Amino acid sequence: MARIRKSAADRKAEIVRAAIRLAAEIGPDRVTARHLAEAVNITQPAVFRHFPAKSDIWRSVGETIVQHLAVEEVPSDGDAVDALAAMIRRHLEHIAQTPAIPAILFSRELHVANEAMRAHFERGMAERRAAYGALVDRGRADGRIRPDVAPADAAALILATIQGLAVRWSLENRGFDLTGEGMRLIGALLDGFRPR
Repeated sequence: MARIRKSAADRKAEIVRAAIRLAAEIGPDRVTARHLAEAVNITQPAVFRHFPAKSDIWRSVGETIVQHLAVEEVPSDGDAVDALAAMIRRHLEHIAQTPAIPAILFSRELHVANEAMRAHFERGMAERRAAYGALVDRGRADGRIRPDVAPADAAALILATIQGLAVRWSLENRGFDLTGEGMRLIGALLDGFRPR
């Protein structure tokens, strides 16, 4: 098969997409330069021309995942609980569409070897927690969430539920509807936040 000449930016993006796809298929710790080269139809030295070190590839993977998980603009009006549920649904849908996310997020080997990638994930999760907390706080203000529900605690519970479910989904070979199951469990959690 003939190689197609692409710009450096396009080729780098292609390598990152291949790394994410391969991480879902074989696990992030098993992805090699050879796998990446074969996936994008280039040579191994070409992979390293775009990314001088394997850690650079994973840092770019981390940046890409965090960009896609970035918190969208939250409407300042309307029902806060509905907005919170919609944001959680989009988070679950993104994980379902990118099944490598749990494996990459929870790969101890990648995080130990790549501090920059770990920092990207930490920052992205902090932004997500803050957005969930802000919506919980708004729900308390409009009476849809009990005043004794601490926004930071509620946000941490929501995020922990999503992360735990994503790990279970990954371990069970993606054998259930992540978004459907997630929204069912999150619905029970949000019901617990409502005034009695």
